[in-house]
Amino acid sequence: MTAANKAVSIERLPTGFDRWDELLALILNAFAYMNGVIDPPSSALTLTSENLAERTRAETVFLATAGKELLGCVFVAEKADYFYVGKLAVAPTAQGAGIGKGLLAAVERFARESGRSILELQTRIELTGNQRAFGRLGFVETARTAHPGFDRPTAVTMRKVLA
Repeated sequence: MTAANKAVSIERLPTGFDRWDELLALILNAFAYMNGVIDPPSSALTLTSENLAERTRAETVFLATAGKELLGCVFVAEKADYFYVGKLAVAPTAQGAGIGKGLLAAVERFARESGRSILELQTRIELTGNQRAFGRLGFVETARTAHPGFDRPTAVTMRKVLA
């Protein structure tokens, strides 16, 4: 059964969530295609179950699930005048079923409810498909930056102003 055949629910991380190993596996599996493609390697490779749990104390997390199966996640960090969208991940077996769009829609609702009108994210220079996908969702490139130690741009910053 594919994600398209399942009833997918998108909700904020529930109180008492304790499936950190599963959430870590979801992120690592979703980001695995980047290995050997982007330089420097994804910060996802430095994640642990423990620092994921810690991160949720400072960030809002939305999960996409079908029954008990974790299909996707997104982390949202509050900044001075916008929300930063990070670690948007969809299980490879569930990609193409609209889960990423659903997670971003939840982030947009959350931003509006919080009185914020701007979302920002970064994607890597090499991931032109991601740049196009975010562009189709209303994000526009605002900057290109370099990771420490690099003399060339390694990341594309994109913003979306909510209507």
